[in-house]
Amino acid sequence: MRLPNFGYHVARWRGNLVRRFYRAFLPFIVRQRIRPARSVAIEVFAYSGEDSLPEQVASIRSFLRHVGRPMSFTIVSDGSHESNSLRLLRSVDPCVAVREPVTARADLPDRVQRYLNEHPTGKQLALIMDLPHSGPALYIDSDVLFFSGGADLITQFSIQNTSALYQRDCQFSGDRRLLRGAAEELLPVNTGFLLIFRKLDWSKGIARFLELEGAPNFFTNQTMTHLVMHDNQAEPFDPAKYVLQLDDQFIFPDRYAGPNLALRHYVNPVRHKFWTSLSQ
Repeated sequence: MRLPNFGYHVARWRGNLVRRFYRAFLPFIVRQRIRPARSVAIEVFAYSGEDSLPEQVASIRSFLRHVGRPMSFTIVSDGSHESNSLRLLRSVDPCVAVREPVTARADLPDRVQRYLNEHPTGKQLALIMDLPHSGPALYIDSDVLFFSGGADLITQFSIQNTSALYQRDCQFSGDRRLLRGAAEELLPVNTGFLLIFRKLDWSKGIARFLELEGAPNFFTNQTMTHLVMHDNQAEPFDPAKYVLQLDDQFIFPDRYAGPNLALRHYVNPVRHKFWTSLSQ
């Protein structure tokens, strides 16, 4: 007889419980202001909606605590936020602003414009394609949690000898219809954490999108970004400090959370660990 994986189920139960409490106490939590140890010369952007409100607040607060206060932290709403949620987000810190989705460039083909303006993940891609503005820009998904090693980011901000830095995925998660052979799956890029130093050439991603047969899916934007990052000679963050892993999904502890970690991106299969590791 095979016994249930109690560690996994307890971790999920605990994570869900912490998340419910955090969501319920958000009005109180945002009044407990973080006093960042430093200011950092970077513009930060995120794309999120009502469903990820607790994660978004916790992610911003962890950035303020472990990295510092950026020049701005702009949340691009997918349009689903309730008015009270928008007020909560703006209350997290004076640097936080909320804005409407980015409109696709008018010079792009109509099919690309429709994708960027109407598709949920296309809207996220429209934001990423618009970066940076007046200096280096950091894009962060709402399910990224920062740790004590987050100050390492300040060193990364000053590198600028490459077009961008990306978070390396633990496996290729993308729309293979956009690829030309298995070799293009190597060094998979995840769109959840990107540091962009200068405007990227998106022509390769756009060309592959225009060749796409059928409708775009959830991972089409990530695959376009993957192709463009490599086409622009972008480099990965150190995967030991900037973690995206699934190998501890079915055990109770978070295998990676700790003081030497800069951040972990808690994608859906390990999302519960975002909440079990929140206090670390």
